[in-house]
Amino acid sequence: MTALAQGPGVASDGDDPGGKSRRGARYDEVVANHAAALARLARAYEADSERCRDLQQEIHAALWESLAGFDGRCSLRTWVYRVAHNVACSHVMHAQRRRAATLVSLDELDALPADPDHEASTDRRIALERLFALIQRLNPLDRQVILLYLEGVDSGAVAEITGLSVANVNTKVHRIKKILASRFSEGGT
Repeated sequence: MTALAQGPGVASDGDDPGGKSRRGARYDEVVANHAAALARLARAYEADSERCRDLQQEIHAALWESLAGFDGRCSLRTWVYRVAHNVACSHVMHAQRRRAATLVSLDELDALPADPDHEASTDRRIALERLFALIQRLNPLDRQVILLYLEGVDSGAVAEITGLSVANVNTKVHRIKKILASRFSEGGT
């Protein structure tokens, strides 16, 4: 991944001589346990590959900074998702202000790997892109709820992360799944 995902070089919070800071250790734990989920989250919020990498960097930087204030009142997982979704929502709001039609460059097209089972791979990729496109059209709170659900986060944790009630989370998940399934089967985005 990036230099940030391997841990920023700044460590000033409680370093032991020759040891790793508490924040550094927590950050390493976050990367070890949540890097893949954070990458999927960034991909769900940002379709453009360059901006997606930027968003991942922003998330990791925000996590690094926020871990200095992590006091354990919630689980580390909840903290990570809360920070990541807040950064992603801010990213979306900024992107909406500067949104312009984006085209795929020849370099991006050329960089796509060859696949021996091209047809099945293409069908799966198209289905995932359609699903991501549908999810990206949701408002930030609904997007956050469904992405956490898809990551396997239970309703109680989603409620804690988003500030919604558990009943509201369950209702939103049910409604969003129904809408996404309907739109997906219709072939629309």
